Amino acid sequence: MHADKQTSTGASHGPADTAPLVELDSPTVELAAEVFGMLADATRVRIVLVLNTGEHAVNDLAEAVGKTPASVSQHLAKLRLARIVATRQEGTRVFYRLINGHARRLVADAIFQAEHSVAGVGGADAIPPHHRNDDARGPVTAGDSDA
Repeated sequence: MHADKQTSTGASHGPADTAPLVELDSPTVELAAEVFGMLADATRVRIVLVLNTGEHAVNDLAEAVGKTPASVSQHLAKLRLARIVATRQEGTRVFYRLINGHARRLVADAIFQAEHSVAGVGGADAIPPHHRNDDARGPVTAGDSDA
């Protein structure tokens, strides 16, 4: 049993030995909200999922996500401005890749949370796909509390 640490506003931050990642009034919190906003688009989430497999050219991404190359280019420009993707030019082709694993993890966690929401519709015994036997952590039963 851990006591919850409380801020001056009374908000709980979890176990007493765990500090918040940043101060609540930090500008980083505002930037984090902008990252969530940038990823709050299904096409951009699909692009990140495809880029998770490696770098790809615009036409390949467009085909994978079912959008026009012009539309995908606009989404990639936004992801590039947000420093989520980077480019590499080879001749006349431009290849895109994820800059780091943070966007990948954010999207994966969002997918996992969505799976919990969908599983919840199936009743209390529904187990999201990421908690089934093919998960490296092993199966998680409906009574377990975690991710």
